[in-house]
Amino acid sequence: MGIFLCFLFFLISLASACDRCAHQAKAAYFSKASALSSGACGYGSLALGFNGGHVVGAVPSLYKNGAGCGACFQIRCLNTTLCTKQGTKIIVTDLNNNNQTDFVLSRRAFRAMAYKGMDQDVLKLGLVDVEYKRIPCEYKNQNLAVRVEETSQKPNYLAVKFLYQGGQTEIVAVDVAQVGSPNWTFMTRNYGAVWDTQRVPAGALQFRIVVTAGYDGKWIWAKNVLPSDWKVGVVYDTGVQISDIAKEGCSQCDDGSWK
Repeated sequence: MGIFLCFLFFLISLASACDRCAHQAKAAYFSKASALSSGACGYGSLALGFNGGHVVGAVPSLYKNGAGCGACFQIRCLNTTLCTKQGTKIIVTDLNNNNQTDFVLSRRAFRAMAYKGMDQDVLKLGLVDVEYKRIPCEYKNQNLAVRVEETSQKPNYLAVKFLYQGGQTEIVAVDVAQVGSPNWTFMTRNYGAVWDTQRVPAGALQFRIVVTAGYDGKWIWAKNVLPSDWKVGVVYDTGVQISDIAKEGCSQCDDGSWK
């Protein structure tokens, strides 16, 4: 158990980064929204419905080997003639391997940084200087959800992805067990937001999730999530939501409104 806890805190330290502070970088946009529906987080076409389509591919340091999937950021372009002071909120759904930009935004998100009537002028720039910072995700009247992936095959293999993750956290570990059983089976991050196991418990299933919270981690227990006759392609409500904020060990920065 001691070795497991040390490994767990190691994962938490890897997932945490000083992204709650404001950073300056460059951002571009995808000319077609469909490019984000095949993103590295594994959300598929569901990504296009997140946050009104204001989604983004993030550099590896923000993608965090998939732990950064679903993270929310506030972003604004620094062209004060064309862009608003508040900018717009974006959600990470893909990996951006372009070392010239921290983010590649959906076309809709890129336009949303502009003043009304100036969105086409911003699009013409193609590449803009931006400022961004991590913010909590909020899903009103929506719990954390689990989608059973099509690759799942009862009783030998289960793959799930987590949707609508609130707060300012990252999922760093997932366990699954039969409802009412103390025998937990660990799951492995396959890629992005997808976790899997080849040791599938029988019956209805519960999940135990570790998220970054405060300066270390926190267990989230979803007690009755998948029915015994769970089916692939179906999204199940966990009955819980995350509102915690991870507080990384970084220098002081402005956690309030942008000036």
